[in-house]
Amino acid sequence: MRNLKKIAIFFGGYSTEYEVSLQSAYAVIEGMDTTRYEPILIGIDRYTGAWFWYQGKNERIKEDSWQSEQSCISVFPSLDQKIHGLCYLEKDRLQTISLDAALPILHGKNGEDGTVQGVLKLMGVPVIGCGLLSSALCMDKELAHCIVRMNGIKTARSATIQEGYLEESVKKAALELGYPLFVKPVRSGSSFGITKVAKEQELFLAVEKAFEHDSTVLLEEMIEGFEVGCAILGKEELLLGAVDEIELSDGFFDYTEKYTLQTSKIHVPARISPEKAEEIKRAALTIYRVLGCSHFARVDLFLTPMGEIYFNEVNTIPGFTSHSRYPNMLKEAGLSFEEIIHRLLEMEG
Repeated sequence: MRNLKKIAIFFGGYSTEYEVSLQSAYAVIEGMDTTRYEPILIGIDRYTGAWFWYQGKNERIKEDSWQSEQSCISVFPSLDQKIHGLCYLEKDRLQTISLDAALPILHGKNGEDGTVQGVLKLMGVPVIGCGLLSSALCMDKELAHCIVRMNGIKTARSATIQEGYLEESVKKAALELGYPLFVKPVRSGSSFGITKVAKEQELFLAVEKAFEHDSTVLLEEMIEGFEVGCAILGKEELLLGAVDEIELSDGFFDYTEKYTLQTSKIHVPARISPEKAEEIKRAALTIYRVLGCSHFARVDLFLTPMGEIYFNEVNTIPGFTSHSRYPNMLKEAGLSFEEIIHRLLEMEG
């Protein structure tokens, strides 16, 4: 009987996006071919950041009932490159698990921002996904925009605010950008802490809300038009999914809309010309390359009524349920959900 590749699937996370991770990880685990791979399920506690080797039923991850003494063993990373894996105690003796690769399905801070990727690098475990530097760059909206803009792709005008800011300076920056505008934490995901501000009276409440999620806040002009996305899969040879389109009835694509679609719709493929779709794909490819992305990511952009393309952000670990945007764009390009997972795991680190 051949040895199965041990793939660590990280889920949960010390993050506000803990619940989203559970749903994505469950779908990935269910989509794995267990005749080829042995999933090592590593759950991260949302409050303490502790790591656990979970050995219970997959459904309990989705239900957030996975943490129990019977199903979990406390583990910690080994920095010994000979082990390239995890350690745990069993009857007061140190035991180890060697890993062939790790696939973090973690969203937001302490998971998608390069922190876990850095730990895995020190452990000597290949990461399936964007590495430390790329993850950190893509999480930082200001730095990502600077690099993309330097490579000839338009971005929204913006201004940054640090803690201890002067109100008059913030008011002036907002007037120069024009209302309505967006107030965002520089480093956050799933639209947490983002507010669309229509007038000055709403500005500082939005700024303080954003500061709850990060130490730096961004004022960003609103780009007229709608959001489009492009799923990319691969390292050297890249596969692109169909471009999708977010149709909003009001507001913006916030956390609630992303995961409930109460008043919005997602069209795959986008209702645009084939020529414009190809132009968007070329821009997405450039962004993927210049930000050092690898294995998989979703590049989000805006398309204006005049046909101009503006960069929005890169999701280095996008939603991964069977109905999420990323797999649906690749499905339109001919890949089933199981085939996406298989291709990712075959790429390894």
